[in-house]
Amino acid sequence: MRSGKMVDAPAGVEIIASDAFNTARNIEITKGAVCVYQCAQPQYYDWVEKFPSLQTAILTAAIANQTTLITGDNLYMYGLFTGSLREDSPIQPNTRKGKVRAVMAQEILDAHHAGKVRAAIGRASDFFGPYDTSLTNYAIQPAVQGKTVNLLGSADQPHTFTYIKDFGTLLATLGTHEEALGQIWFAPSNPPITQREFVKLIEAHLGKPVKFMLGGPLMMRMIGFFNKNIAETVEMMYEWTNPYVVDTSKAENTFGLKATPLKQAMAETLQWCKTQI
Repeated sequence: MRSGKMVDAPAGVEIIASDAFNTARNIEITKGAVCVYQCAQPQYYDWVEKFPSLQTAILTAAIANQTTLITGDNLYMYGLFTGSLREDSPIQPNTRKGKVRAVMAQEILDAHHAGKVRAAIGRASDFFGPYDTSLTNYAIQPAVQGKTVNLLGSADQPHTFTYIKDFGTLLATLGTHEEALGQIWFAPSNPPITQREFVKLIEAHLGKPVKFMLGGPLMMRMIGFFNKNIAETVEMMYEWTNPYVVDTSKAENTFGLKATPLKQAMAETLQWCKTQI
């Protein structure tokens, strides 16, 4: 972390200020590590230019120190798909960021299969939960504040949501199980629901109506003139205008993992959101 600071750092965790783009520094601070978790990323609008070099700097350190590497990834590299998405579904990115993610994932897998590093990749659908600064910020936190919730695309397409704690559990599992290495794994997630149902779930817990606003491609392009991160959401709009159903049974069946029940996940998220007001 560049700042050397972390909100609500767990007891016993040492926070180190560093620049993950610096390969030599990465090698230095990961010496003796059993496992390195790569969950860092540059600004959304800098993915194409900066993300590959960031990962390479971390991968090089893991190789130098012979440390297991677990990468936190998303689903962009699969592009627009039909049916239910699985780990072995075709890699067919239809966006710039999807192409970047595809190349980066292949770099990790190639290094593993060449015997350079022991690695695995964990992937999750759009996630929400405590400390999340994306979906939770715009689609849940406003409801707690009595404001309008912001959604994307269509309110009535089925969509798989991942609770962020379940993603964390998957990544921890991958780093402690030999059989996980060399493979891709999806984080356990509940059956898909629509965004309208997502809002209804928030309403049920808050005990009051929640208004929502849908942002389509045109609106996001307009807002994007003033916000570079929002501009980057336009090419990803297919995730929210089409069914986005993810099959997470591989990790569930292999490791006995289960998604946190959606009602519980939302209750925990809303409780955390209330502490942020």
